[in-house]
Amino acid sequence: MTEKVLNKKKNGMAVLLAMLALYALAVAGTVLGALHEQEGVWLPVFIAGVAWLALGWILLPGLKVLKPQEALVLTLFGKYKGTLREEGFYYVNPFCTALNPAAKTKLKQSGDVGRDAAPVVVAQNAGNVELASKKISLKIMTLNNNRQKINDCLGNPVEIGIAVMWRVVDTAKAVFNVDNYKEYLSLQCDSALRNIVRTYPYDVAPNVDTTGDGVADDGSLRGSSEVVASRIRDEIQQKVEEAGLEIIEARITYLAYAPEIAAVMLQRQQASAIIDARKMIVDGAVGMVEMALDRLNEKQVVSLDEERKAAMVSNLLVVLCGNRDAQPIVNSGSLY
Repeated sequence: MTEKVLNKKKNGMAVLLAMLALYALAVAGTVLGALHEQEGVWLPVFIAGVAWLALGWILLPGLKVLKPQEALVLTLFGKYKGTLREEGFYYVNPFCTALNPAAKTKLKQSGDVGRDAAPVVVAQNAGNVELASKKISLKIMTLNNNRQKINDCLGNPVEIGIAVMWRVVDTAKAVFNVDNYKEYLSLQCDSALRNIVRTYPYDVAPNVDTTGDGVADDGSLRGSSEVVASRIRDEIQQKVEEAGLEIIEARITYLAYAPEIAAVMLQRQQASAIIDARKMIVDGAVGMVEMALDRLNEKQVVSLDEERKAAMVSNLLVVLCGNRDAQPIVNSGSLY
């Protein structure tokens, strides 16, 4: 199904004025016909006036008002006639009906799809009673999906949420190719999110291939959020192409370990940080000990044998690598 844009003239105001004029003439003809009912010449005028007053309202549903960034998909007796996309006051076949299967579906801020949501407020324009929700919005909209618990490529459960910016670009595909394009989008977002997240670890891990080229890389959910979001966006776009939707952008809005392992992973991160800090301290301490021995030997301050050097190195490493301040002991006796 391909969208067919109706390039109709915006003649709604002219038709409305003509109908009002005909109603005025019908009222006048009915009144005059009733007053001169004995004269046969007024009988056709009276019949025409009564007929217009009784059946003229049938033409009123043909009046359509569109605001900017709105579209109206029209069908006539089940056949797709076309789409009105430009703002204005139109008059179409009064038997055409507007179709929008997602009219009562609301994508809430939480990302839930509310099946029992109430319709939009009824709008009345010149006798045209129409649910405003039958109009399809062409604006950029945001779907803020609920947080999902997904296992990363290492099997660790993580919670992740995304925000997807999207809009309708082909109203015919959106209405006729899928049952409900809003629900379809929400489900495809969930599916794409799971497919992409399962290929990444939460943090950088060794021997993990996130791109599928057979080479281990440094990709991760936490460190490669832009790349992950771009892959999620492309994945969703491929799935909703036939629904006439365009995915403009996808962003990760929430990322954390699942509560059941969050405390353990925090301890793991703390242990890793402590090990890294200890390595740096040991490297610095060894350098300082080496420098001290070289300076003592260079200045010939004291001559130490190998045993005394080992004792001095041990003492310096204890002092430099310890968690607490050193408690010096002054030896007032001889060197030996």
